[in-house]
Amino acid sequence: MSDAIPPTDDPRAAYEGRLKTRRSVAESRRRVEGRISLVRLALFLLVVALAWPALFTDIVAWGWILVPVVGFIGVALWHARVIRLRELDERAAAFYERGLERLDHRWAGQGNAGQSYLQASHAYAADLDIFGRGSLFELLCAARTRPGEAMLARWLTSPATPATVRERQAAVEELRPLLDLRERLALVGEDVRADLDADDLTRWATGEGSLTDRWPVVVAAALGVANLATLLVSLAVSAAFPIFFVSVFLSGAFAVSYRRRVNRVLTQVDRPEHELELLGLILARLENESFHSPLLSELQSNLITDGMPPSRRIAALARLVQINDSRRNMFFAPLAALTLLGTHLAFAVERWRRDYGDGIERWLDAVGAIEALSSLAGYAFEHPADPLPEVVDDGPCFAGQAIGHPLLPETACVRNDARLGDGLQLFLVSGSNMSGKSTLLRTVGVNVVLALAGGPVRAKALRLSPLAVGASMRVTDSLQEGLSHFYAEIKRLSTIVEIGEGSPPLLFLLDEILHGTNSHDRRIGAEALIRNLIGQGSVGMVTTHDLALAKIAEDLGPRAANVHFEDQLEGDRVVFDYKLRPGVVRKGNALELMRSIGLKV
Repeated sequence: MSDAIPPTDDPRAAYEGRLKTRRSVAESRRRVEGRISLVRLALFLLVVALAWPALFTDIVAWGWILVPVVGFIGVALWHARVIRLRELDERAAAFYERGLERLDHRWAGQGNAGQSYLQASHAYAADLDIFGRGSLFELLCAARTRPGEAMLARWLTSPATPATVRERQAAVEELRPLLDLRERLALVGEDVRADLDADDLTRWATGEGSLTDRWPVVVAAALGVANLATLLVSLAVSAAFPIFFVSVFLSGAFAVSYRRRVNRVLTQVDRPEHELELLGLILARLENESFHSPLLSELQSNLITDGMPPSRRIAALARLVQINDSRRNMFFAPLAALTLLGTHLAFAVERWRRDYGDGIERWLDAVGAIEALSSLAGYAFEHPADPLPEVVDDGPCFAGQAIGHPLLPETACVRNDARLGDGLQLFLVSGSNMSGKSTLLRTVGVNVVLALAGGPVRAKALRLSPLAVGASMRVTDSLQEGLSHFYAEIKRLSTIVEIGEGSPPLLFLLDEILHGTNSHDRRIGAEALIRNLIGQGSVGMVTTHDLALAKIAEDLGPRAANVHFEDQLEGDRVVFDYKLRPGVVRKGNALELMRSIGLKV
């Protein structure tokens, strides 16, 4: 099991301490490398110096050259090992450097943005910055495999049930102090993420076999033994050579009859070889852990096949691939041909795929889930003040105390309380430009996404029920689809209404809705939409600049509340405190902002 560090309120100290150690060890090994290089050079020169008198004089016997040659080979192997360990130390140092960059809020653009997982039609992913540069995914993702990335992306875009969330929370709590495990996973293969294609690997593993009979293996073995036996006899008795040629002819004819299928099997296994090797390295790390939370224990048990860990199964297949590679060696090829080694290997590969191929998809799913949990645990470790929320079964409910946006630096994050549920279904948020209205909506939405993925939240406390998030905050027109901004917005609003008709209850986050039309139509349309959503049992927040819309909250009575953000003019500068206050804002700042940048209004 990985050495767990004690719970700490200072992840920076943990990272800085380990970074210093890894750098120190790497530098020490670099110095050792330099000394070994000098020894290698000295041994090489000694070999050269002894070779001349051994070749052209009788002063030095050939046997003496073997001593520095053997020494050179041994030192070369030692040198390679030291280089490999130094590179591991440098990569470990880079792992902690990236951690410190996140703590210093210098992480945007440095990690995996997950842009390929962003779907324009998703109900909130684009609006809440789930993917892309500086996104929630980039902040969280520490996965080294595509299955891990895909699992985390799926959790961030598909809220889980309360029971599942609680299972993940227990796993995150167990993984949070396991810094050694996260370091070891980060060091597995420099290019694991690019190479481990789960879909290709699964297709190969579950493909239909072409070599299923057992008798050809027995025949191939018998022919191989006959070839070797008749060859040995022929070398001793030349008259036996015709028997050897007959044996070779029969084995050749047998091999030709299976050549197409054998070549296809061996060619197919060459493609996933590297991916399987990398998967085996990751599995070997996970198999040695001792997990206790129910979810982690279940995931780890899914890795075991017939009582044997999958890394050993994969290692067995890797040996077959390595032996197949050796058949291309000009010195080994004749022996391989005589023993029909290719036929044996193809049948062995097919037997491996038949026995264990179905397990690969299960192994990939388990690896993906553990990597996703480890990503959430890494965030929890780096933000010890962010609690795991309380998830209740009955709703709709969102009760956040001192909630803040997790993508903002903690020192610059202004926190507010927000509560929806128990009869209160709507916050109508008014305020001037840049006062914090959109940020409030994103703060609520991102924390719900984090909470229902199983992670910690940026809040003093949060209690919530399952919620289906629907947001209209960053709708754009589309030249390709011929959509105006207004039409794209009402299409999104229609999608949100449809989500509200289902289960779980909808949390709607609408920023300046219908601002692409006139104020009269906007007032009527916004009120009708809000009343529809409230009537469905949804809860949510709507921002507005139009103070006429504030009357909607008054008309809805106790089911809605007006809240607002304020600003102050200090000299020629507009100052915001980003604090949420009850009631309707009574002034705007548009003219002051225009004047502050030199426009004459």
